[in-house]
Amino acid sequence: MQVILHIGAHCTDEDRIVSTLMRNDELLAEHGSMAPSPTVYRNFLRETLFAMSKASGPRVSRSEVLREILGDKTTARLILSNQNFICQPPRIFDGGEFYRLASKRLTDLSQLFEGDELELYLSIRNPATFLSDVYGKIEGKTFEAFLNGVDPLSIKWSDVIYRIRESAPNMPINVWCNEDLPLLWGHLVRDMAGLPYGVRMKGGFAILREIMSQEGMLRFRNYLAQNPPKNEVHMRRVIAAFLDKYAMDDAIEEEITTPGLSETLLVQMTEAYEEDLYEIERIPGVNFLTP
Repeated sequence: MQVILHIGAHCTDEDRIVSTLMRNDELLAEHGSMAPSPTVYRNFLRETLFAMSKASGPRVSRSEVLREILGDKTTARLILSNQNFICQPPRIFDGGEFYRLASKRLTDLSQLFEGDELELYLSIRNPATFLSDVYGKIEGKTFEAFLNGVDPLSIKWSDVIYRIRESAPNMPINVWCNEDLPLLWGHLVRDMAGLPYGVRMKGGFAILREIMSQEGMLRFRNYLAQNPPKNEVHMRRVIAAFLDKYAMDDAIEEEITTPGLSETLLVQMTEAYEEDLYEIERIPGVNFLTP
């Protein structure tokens, strides 16, 4: 069985992907895939992974895991999504390291689904905006306490991916920038579900509707009806052209007000992030998705 693990990161698609997959449950079933409701497995897997980290109690078998998630159903491709698979937001800098728990959690998940083909999906984003949004979800901590001694300029997604690669050397890893999600949305949802290009899905333009004007969406759909894109690259070019003209500024602009993140620091973090993307592209076994 193929097991697709969508691990976030935090403050990226905010469950839009798994919600869209669930809306297309019949279509997925026709292609041998299943995206169960997160309510079925999130608490169960969280408690199981926590027990494994503490070595408290007997190890849960693969059959027990599948019985809890699937019941009496079967599937060739199981899609699990949880931005907290690795850790809760307050623990992102646990131990003074960015997503320190990532490698351990992926090792544990590999053990839970031993014998299955695991594939990882990870969305990353500019630390300049990521820090601000994630800190907004945390209560009872100062920004300095949240960072736990980590220099914002030292935050590199490539470090996290390298550690995951080391702990799961044979697991395919798919990575994309959350900033590119509107252009990659259709491809990502179909790819996770194992669907070929051209298959129509409910919510196939969910992200575009959030950031494009009503007039733009109407013109976009009319254009597609008259000029069906031949492939994924063509579709992205069409989307980019319409976003360039009809994107709503208030829907794509991000305001950062977190104390401790000066304008100068934000610029430096953005530059470091852009350099880090080049490093990620060179990591063996990583499929870095770009528009």
